[in-house]
Amino acid sequence: MAIVKPFKGIRPPKDLVEQVESRPYDVLDSDEARAEAGNNEKSLYHIIKPEINFEEGTSEYDPRVYEEAARQFQMFQDKGWLVQDEEEHYYIYAQTMNGKTQYGIVLGAYVNDYMTGVIKKHELTRRDKEEDRMKHVRVNNANIEPVFFAYPDNTVLNDLINRYAATKPEYDFVAPIDGFRHQFWVISDAADIKTVTEEFAKMPSLYIADGHHRSAAAALVGAEKQKQNPNHKGTEEYNYFMAVCFQASQLTILDYNRVVKDLNGMTTDEFLAALSKNFVVEKKGEAEYKPQELHEFSLYIDKNWYSLKAKEGTYDNSDPIGVLDVDISSRLILDELMNITDLRSSNRIDFVGGLRGLQELKRRVDSGEMRWALALYPVSMKQIMDIADSGKIMPPKATWFEPKLRSGIVIHKLD
Repeated sequence: MAIVKPFKGIRPPKDLVEQVESRPYDVLDSDEARAEAGNNEKSLYHIIKPEINFEEGTSEYDPRVYEEAARQFQMFQDKGWLVQDEEEHYYIYAQTMNGKTQYGIVLGAYVNDYMTGVIKKHELTRRDKEEDRMKHVRVNNANIEPVFFAYPDNTVLNDLINRYAATKPEYDFVAPIDGFRHQFWVISDAADIKTVTEEFAKMPSLYIADGHHRSAAAALVGAEKQKQNPNHKGTEEYNYFMAVCFQASQLTILDYNRVVKDLNGMTTDEFLAALSKNFVVEKKGEAEYKPQELHEFSLYIDKNWYSLKAKEGTYDNSDPIGVLDVDISSRLILDELMNITDLRSSNRIDFVGGLRGLQELKRRVDSGEMRWALALYPVSMKQIMDIADSGKIMPPKATWFEPKLRSGIVIHKLD
């Protein structure tokens, strides 16, 4: 059963939240962070992308950069730009995109639940990325940014959330760039805190939706601290890391599409003929065409769109991995026809999140940068949970969640 706890969040004062909050560290590069921070000394980028405080070209992995993160974090607290709550709370964090709102509960997730598989993952992690985030957690002794979890729908928690959502939020702002709305409430009532803890205790599993490297890093640092403390009791704050947990049915997963630089020596006609072995290929013309259902793909090449429908027998409905469109396209197109066998390392392929739309695929192909593009039907949260429950791992670049969690709304200290 899932163990969670409230915590004393470190947060910006209400009048400063829009100056402090930022996009997460891994959705923009150093130059973009430097530009977005601009002259705003209160921007969280000074903590999560601290290389912007050095000369351009400074590596984000430079030891000075991690030290600068800790210096900035302490300065933000000293100057009152971040203030710790006096009592332990749960929090509610709502995001609104395109008129749809999803509500998450911000909580302390149990390190041992990650280690024992109660908190389930569906992606592989890379040790170098884990180590980078572990250094950041260690040097700050805090989870500066949350991870993104899903939990099975729960009527009791849904009713509690709706009750708070009917009240005035602590924070309420529209983020720049993406234009999404973000709201935040503090759960301070003792009975409500008890309810949250008890309802999560009934859940056999929680699911990492987004932020596998952050989850791994946070849990591994917590486990390190357990071993390093000769008086470890199991109740210390480092036994928990910060997560925002959303009801699975509320989450929006967008398509995660592919653009490829070449045809592996084939002409367009030869490529289309080769595709017809495993797909029903139908030309749709110049107007943008989006996949309408599972196992249908949209191909863009030579200024035309095509529908590709996987033929019966090319996938296994009883296999939670084999039934995925990312697996079908990887096996039957990228591997078999393009000889692209490792999506993580090949320089012949790139990936485009669905928020950018089909027009971005068209732009990159029409510009000559890429030869063709493939749009996929989005993975469902049920598919992700089925895969996690089966203990299997999804193919890389399979999911794109929107909206992303904003950073700097609340922070969790490990002591």
